[in-house]
Amino acid sequence: MTPTEQEPRKRSIVSFVHRGGRMTVGQAKAWERRWDELGKQVPQLPPGPIELDSWFGRHAPVLLEIGSGMGETTSQLAKASPELNYLAVEVYQPGLAQLMLRAEALELTNLRLLRGDAVVLLGEHIPPGSLAGVRIFFPDPWPKKKHHKRRLVQPDFIALVASRLAPGAAVHLATDWENYAEQMMEVLSAEPTLRNRYPDEPGGWAPRPEWRPVTKFESRAREEGRISRDLIFERVNT
Repeated sequence: MTPTEQEPRKRSIVSFVHRGGRMTVGQAKAWERRWDELGKQVPQLPPGPIELDSWFGRHAPVLLEIGSGMGETTSQLAKASPELNYLAVEVYQPGLAQLMLRAEALELTNLRLLRGDAVVLLGEHIPPGSLAGVRIFFPDPWPKKKHHKRRLVQPDFIALVASRLAPGAAVHLATDWENYAEQMMEVLSAEPTLRNRYPDEPGGWAPRPEWRPVTKFESRAREEGRISRDLIFERVNT
């Protein structure tokens, strides 16, 4: 790998490590009870593509959510799309444990979890052209200008994401930070293998989908007077 290929990998991990790692008693019990069935550690994956059909117990379109946080939105979206094999990658262990608790409560069978760096996952374990979609909702905005280089949405990372999408599949981003939304729009618009699904909407922003749950981040943004923006770009045939 070249240094430029390695750089986004470092930034993607930093983008998500911003909270402590101590689990509650309930989360720890959920981890012990369900992780071997529902989860895998990215650094411990064998070389090559993950055997997703075997892991899910069926063949179905795979949707990847990057940064599932505490899992409230992820669990609801997985529940609403039983036809998808829903894959969530996150580094925050208590968040993954909480997501397993939510999956139990909702009796989900179509959700699997990965703990680790999304760049490693995409680059080494997800085949090109294999994903039915990628979602990145409210990634860490790193609001200070000197920290913008740590943001997840950078040209090399989006090029990698786009390469893993099937033709016509979409990457869907959402953020409540205006200058991050503008950066996302610039980066996605510059990626030649992607096109905006909503070029005629004001600013090219996608209408907020009714099916996307309101996250705690979005609720806080509304209280603080910030507007959330969605971006939906699809993979073009090449």
